[in-house]
Amino acid sequence: MSNTQSLFATQPRIIGALHLPDLGLARETSMAWLEDYTLANARVFAEAGFPALMLQDQTRTQTDAEPVTIAIVSALGRLIREAFPAMRLGIIVQAHDAVAPLAIAHATGADFVRLKVFVGASMTAEGPRTALCTTARTYRHRIKTEKVAIFADVFDRTSVPMVELPPERAALWAQSMGADALVLTGDTFADSLSRIAKARDAGVKVPIVLGGSVTQENVVAALETADAAIVSTALMRKGSTDDDLLRWDGELAKRFADAAKAATVRKSP
Repeated sequence: MSNTQSLFATQPRIIGALHLPDLGLARETSMAWLEDYTLANARVFAEAGFPALMLQDQTRTQTDAEPVTIAIVSALGRLIREAFPAMRLGIIVQAHDAVAPLAIAHATGADFVRLKVFVGASMTAEGPRTALCTTARTYRHRIKTEKVAIFADVFDRTSVPMVELPPERAALWAQSMGADALVLTGDTFADSLSRIAKARDAGVKVPIVLGGSVTQENVVAALETADAAIVSTALMRKGSTDDDLLRWDGELAKRFADAAKAATVRKSP
């Protein structure tokens, strides 16, 4: 079984997203605080029964990730790996950078990375972004980390496509350019399910992850269509802010994971 296949074989098929504070704006970014924050919140997902966790840097830059961001996320990722070795680990950086997340994954022993603009071109709040696929694939081979799976977003809803291209066509592009799995996220939950169905009908064979708007109430429907689902905001403690040490709610996370276990395993295409 390949590393990508094993990622989707573990039940329940859910991935928690642990958002780090924006290191460029947050008032508290000492390593001691960030380590406490990371461990406290990773423990919420681990104790709830999540088989995978994605560590998400949210520091926005115009181009590549800053060296300090790479260093901090690598250190925190290693901390998660050592504290919770049974959980699969993913890496995402907010900067438009194909190299940084793969380098971090290599240093931390992470299982996958998520790249927001893998094919085509999109307009984001920070400006235009173009395809990372070629750089990512080449760099992954150069540092001999082919076992690190690439999760490629297809027209993520935080950006606007700059090309007239149906999402299912872009999904096929991403698959052909080496994505090990796709992340599809529509404007609404129903739109997300529709995009996944169209991608499958168009011939996408790699696993598809539903990237947003998943809740305890709809997670079964999500997993009956997608191969896995990412969740974060729906499990945050009510009223929590970026300055809080504990942001995710253990009871909410446990109920979500229990609900996800009721989903049937999606049949391979």
